[in-house]
Amino acid sequence: MRLCDFPILTFDTYGTLIDWETGIWDALQPLCARLADPPTRETALAAFAQVESTCQAANPDLLYADLLAATHRTLTQNWGCEPDDDESIRFGQSVGDWPAFADAAESLAYLKQHHRLITLTNCGRTSYRGSSARLGDPWDAILTAEEIGSYKPSLANFEFLLVRVAADFGSDPGSVLHVAQSLFHDHVPAKAIGLTTVWIDRRAGRGGGATAPPQEGVEPDFHFKSMAELVAQHRAEQD
Repeated sequence: MRLCDFPILTFDTYGTLIDWETGIWDALQPLCARLADPPTRETALAAFAQVESTCQAANPDLLYADLLAATHRTLTQNWGCEPDDDESIRFGQSVGDWPAFADAAESLAYLKQHHRLITLTNCGRTSYRGSSARLGDPWDAILTAEEIGSYKPSLANFEFLLVRVAADFGSDPGSVLHVAQSLFHDHVPAKAIGLTTVWIDRRAGRGGGATAPPQEGVEPDFHFKSMAELVAQHRAEQD
């Protein structure tokens, strides 16, 4: 099995292409500055992962900017600080400021020469515009949680993806290779629905971070530590 065997590459964005852990940590700094004993980066990201995944499961139709604001309010209360609605709203609107990984835009530009590119994101349409621009607007299709009405890891998001792949590109699931960092949000449901997957292991095997741990074991089909490594393998397949 080779990367170049798949006409369609589908991507998670946040954690895979956009460095959301840096973006989240930076956006939490106004709150941390108000705390007598602020958390470390790793502690804050782990707390975010737990609260965000709980909010997503409980509020599948909430816009992502509003869901992030709700996550921020809960973190504020959990850390014993007075809620500040304006601060929470600004956190919810910070997605467009989150930086891209250094290898992301160049890697996508290369892959676009060989494949259709689709993103399946938990973001909303408006919030996603800034992220797409940072990545060079490479997408043949952008499928958002706002459009679908649920958040990954719901199987409904991946079912929606396959319906769109068939309708828009005339392709079946065997034509799709799903590329993602999150085992919890992406690999478990993608494998459950029969997709081949690539793990972009940005944390290099370290647990924790802004992504909740998977509830069950999962074995991705390919494993790279970066998009640059994926592209290097893809180039090698062309030789």
